[in-house]
Parts: sequence; C-alpha cells; structure tokens
Amino acid sequence: MTDANVSYDVAESVATIRLARPDAMNSLTRATKDELKRAVLDAAGDDGVRCVVVTGSGRAFCVGQDLREHAEALQTKPLEEIWATVPDHYAPIALGLATMPKPVIAALNGVAAGAGASIAFACDFRIGAEGAGFNTAFAAIGLSCDTGISWTLPRLIGRAAAIDLLIRPRTVKAPEAAELGLLTQVVAAEDLESATAKFARQLASGPTQAYAAIKRSVNHAATHDLADALDFEGEQMALTGGTQDHRDAVAAFVAKEQPTFHGR
Repeated sequence: MTDANVSYDVAESVATIRLARPDAMNSLTRATKDELKRAVLDAAGDDGVRCVVVTGSGRAFCVGQDLREHAEALQTKPLEEIWATVPDHYAPIALGLATMPKPVIAALNGVAAGAGASIAFACDFRIGAEGAGFNTAFAAIGLSCDTGISWTLPRLIGRAAAIDLLIRPRTVKAPEAAELGLLTQVVAAEDLESATAKFARQLASGPTQAYAAIKRSVNHAATHDLADALDFEGEQMALTGGTQDHRDAVAAFVAKEQPTFHGR
C-alpha cells in the first residue's frame, strides 16, 4: 500500500512503514500524520506481521511537524484545532508503536528531530546509519514535548540526561547516541537497509507471542509497584506457557534441536 506521504509494505512477515516526503525531510503534515497513524494501526492488527520497521526516505528519518504548514495554521486556525493533533495523531502513533504486539525497529537513515525523535524512541530498537542523529528540538521553538518522549526518553537514558536534551536541544550524532543508549546499533549508511532487513527477519522468525508479552510486562512494570509487576508477570507467563511456540521449543530443547517458531 502506498499513499502520497507514507508507504506500507509487507514481505516475509515484516511490515515496512516508510515516510516518503524526502524533499521535506519527511516532516509531518496533517495528511502524513493521518497516513502514518493508519499504517501503525494496520501493522498492529495484522496477524501476518511479526516485525515492523519504521524508516524514512532521502537524507532524514523525520524532522517532526511540518513547520510551514504549522506557521500557516497559527495565522488561520483556532488554537484548539491546531493542538488537537496531539491527541488525534501524535499520541496514538506513539502508543501504537510502544504497545505494538510485535517488535518494532526504527531504521534511522538520517536525523530524527522533534516528533521524529519521539517516534524513534517509541520503537523497541533503533539502528542508525553513521550520519544519523537525534535532536529533541521542541524547546528550540518554544514548545513542551509530545509523541511520548517524556515517557520514553527518561527510560532510555535516565531523567537527568533526558531533561538536559529536552531543555537544551542539540543534535546527538550516531556515535554519542549509541553510547547514551539511544541507538541499538550503528552501521555504515550503505549497510542500513541490509542490516535492518537481517535483524527484522530474525525477529519475525521468533516467538511473537512471547515478544508481545515481554513488551506488555515491561510497560506495565514502568507504572506499577513490584508486587503488581510480579502478578502481571505471572499472568503473562501463564499466557505464553499455553502457546504452541512454547511447547514446540521445549520439545526441540529435549530433542537437542533448534526450535521453529510460528508466532502462535
């Protein structure tokens, strides 16, 4: 499926969501946000998809809100209409990625700024080309922050470092981003597509139900005490313990064979 601003393709159980506005550094117009939200929801609801890749086209991953569209809106539209985009678009995109019942990889072909950085941080893994980088950007234009970055960034690098990057925006280039824990892996630009595809295939061939339960458990524990987290872990263990993947993997272990997972 290809819309004007976002493409969505599925191959070998991997869904690739690609922002397709390279001339505008994949900035987010209202139409782009509509298409991106739809693609995220489509990937989440497709049982045939066992891994998701989010990436950009051209020289940027995504530089966040399209400021040309935003500047015009500030002159012509009421504030409540302008900022409805946060609950209508940015929040569901972030929630959809963070709670996706399958692994999500952000393949960073270039800079991720503002909501673009937030989108990458909502993913489970981030593979970056050597020229990639992050810039929170919000405070630089007199704004707070959105698309879940207040939740995801402190959990990736700690509160103090997150506050610093949010209040004093700067571009964190790939080597430093890897040291901070913002990038899972850094690869040469020419290797980004192949490295991402290899990683995505590995995840797509894994125990999808277990991956989903692990994500639910980690997200639950982030906002609950230990006793609640232990109870939730027990529920998820019982759930995954009843899957065919678990039974097959145990049988393969006993037989000294490599397990084959089917995601069910």
